[in-house]
Amino acid sequence: MSESPLSRPVVFIHGLWIHASAWRPWQDLFEESGYPTSAPGWPGDGDTVQATREHPESLNDVGITAICHHYAELIDALPVKPIVVGHSFGGLIAQELLANGYAAAAVAIDPAPVKGVKVLPFSQLRSGFPVLGNPANRKRTVALTADQFRYSFGNTLTPEESDALFEEWTIPGPGRPLFEDAAASFVRDSPAAVDTHHAVRGPLLLVSGTEDHTVPLKVTKAVVKLYADNPSRTDFLEAEGRGHSLTLDAGWRDVAARVLGWLSEIEPTLVESSGEVTSG
Repeated sequence: MSESPLSRPVVFIHGLWIHASAWRPWQDLFEESGYPTSAPGWPGDGDTVQATREHPESLNDVGITAICHHYAELIDALPVKPIVVGHSFGGLIAQELLANGYAAAAVAIDPAPVKGVKVLPFSQLRSGFPVLGNPANRKRTVALTADQFRYSFGNTLTPEESDALFEEWTIPGPGRPLFEDAAASFVRDSPAAVDTHHAVRGPLLLVSGTEDHTVPLKVTKAVVKLYADNPSRTDFLEAEGRGHSLTLDAGWRDVAARVLGWLSEIEPTLVESSGEVTSG
């Protein structure tokens, strides 16, 4: 396709418990830099935070495969392969889309671990416990409390800022992706598997907040190691002193600026690739 890299759309993918509209400041910044953007919700999300809160049952039993296929179908309708930027579980989805030829490049910010990551820090276990602590949550949608959000997302923030973000952006999230990710090492065809070794793909940037409780730094470093023998470009950035809220708290612009800087660096290398989603 003849479009210049700068004209490529950027598709933002949210993670568990945060509504897609929280990407709006990022979209504004990226559009000012020349990138068309979109931030579609997961299958079952309402158009607004309130609508999603009022109908959480729409997300019951939505898993990683359904989310991947949802975004793949949306991307198929675009005139050119996009850059995908995902946070948390959105970061895992972004890596799957990239590995399977649906994206020209990807940014995974504090991404949920792909299959093959063996480390399980206590803070990650505690962050997932509100869902994983009850097996019945696999097929239903679960909301965090303000205190749970403060530990998992807002641990580097003041209680006031954490509570404000909780009120503005949080939505109930399906339990199934967490159970699928937690069991990935024991499932042969896990939907959390990404071809980190052999996929011929565009550039990938992994970003980790050094103080993240939900996806701790050592977890993302373990993901980086899985890509070590892949000849395609993989870069890694640490966001010093930042937690899992780094895409939506008061310091979001610093992270977004670093992502934009990386995109400007890799723009000349972007090439088209092809493939299909193979997560299930």
